[in-house]
Amino acid sequence: MLELTRQHTAALQQRMQDLGVDLAILTDDDSIAYFGGFWGYLGVEFGRPTLLLIPRDGAPTVITPLMEAEMVAAMTWVEDVRPWEDAGERRWERVLRQFLEALPAGTRFGWEPWRTPHAVAAVVGEHFDRAGVADLEPTIAKLRMIKSEAEIAIMRRAGEIAAAMMQATRDSLGVGVPEYELAQAALTAGTRTAAGFLTERGHEALISPTIHGLPILQSGSDTARVHRRATVRAVRHGDPVYLCCCNLVRFKQYRLGFDREFFVGTASDEMVRAYEVTVAAQQAALAAMRPGVPAEDVHLAAEAVYRDAGFAPGYRTGRAIGISELEAPELKTGDRTPLAAGMTFAVDGGISVPGRFGTRIGDSVVVTADGFDYLTEFPRGLTVVADSG
Repeated sequence: MLELTRQHTAALQQRMQDLGVDLAILTDDDSIAYFGGFWGYLGVEFGRPTLLLIPRDGAPTVITPLMEAEMVAAMTWVEDVRPWEDAGERRWERVLRQFLEALPAGTRFGWEPWRTPHAVAAVVGEHFDRAGVADLEPTIAKLRMIKSEAEIAIMRRAGEIAAAMMQATRDSLGVGVPEYELAQAALTAGTRTAAGFLTERGHEALISPTIHGLPILQSGSDTARVHRRATVRAVRHGDPVYLCCCNLVRFKQYRLGFDREFFVGTASDEMVRAYEVTVAAQQAALAAMRPGVPAEDVHLAAEAVYRDAGFAPGYRTGRAIGISELEAPELKTGDRTPLAAGMTFAVDGGISVPGRFGTRIGDSVVVTADGFDYLTEFPRGLTVVADSG
């Protein structure tokens, strides 16, 4: 994986040559993972920034808290790791200033402005005219659009983890089972599956298999609420139960989108029809995917299914996925980005009947030379689970 992030850095440096940018100053966790191969467990939300400084020519530098410096040095291929301390002469502002002061006159830098904390921006602004700063966000977003075979292989593993989580949820279902127990079963199954893909050797020894977070899991009429988290509500006969793994599964920092819904004991005719339309809309979107097709057209294919069935379409049918939970392009009206082989997307279907129920399905896919391939595999047909689980 470290060789992969070296390649990402080399690609960014080539773009910097084209843009005339001498130094990239990166603070976003996802960008640091993409280029540096490491991630920390403290961050700028605590006023504790880690920075990755990538020159147009030469080797990068990392500035990171002292308490994380040993871990960072073990996880990254970057050799120049400069620790800072919370007080005294080695505060992060001073370490960063010393780095910037050593740069040649006329150095032009770039950053991700919307991802750079104000505190870091203030220090950088002491040394550079921010009016002439290059916005690297579009450049980095474009670099990340096309996934390599190595990245796709990681995301396939993430798909297997998600499938194990969904199977555990399905196996734990039954009348009287509280939502939080279903969520916990999913997290445990995902963690165990992820652990089976890791070793105690090299870079992998520092990667946690633990699946964590607040699962999006709903039952009954609350399935119309889309993003509600698991509660103490107990499952009842006739309930739809929905689990979303979006931004929950993260394997070697790569994420995906994956949703399934089950029906406990029975499903009303209205629910069955809505679910069938949901699946049909997702499948119509997938059928439209191939290189050269504008992202918007994939969304419009799903929208036509909803409209013809008398349902209101959603604002988006999917989004690109990878290191970040949301990448470019998006499958929505107005995004005319042509699809290309190697792009990876979460492609969703969903209908909400407010106050009554919702139906959902979602898969992650990779665009291929002649269409798409699933990164997530799990039955897509309507599933009615016996009351007893």
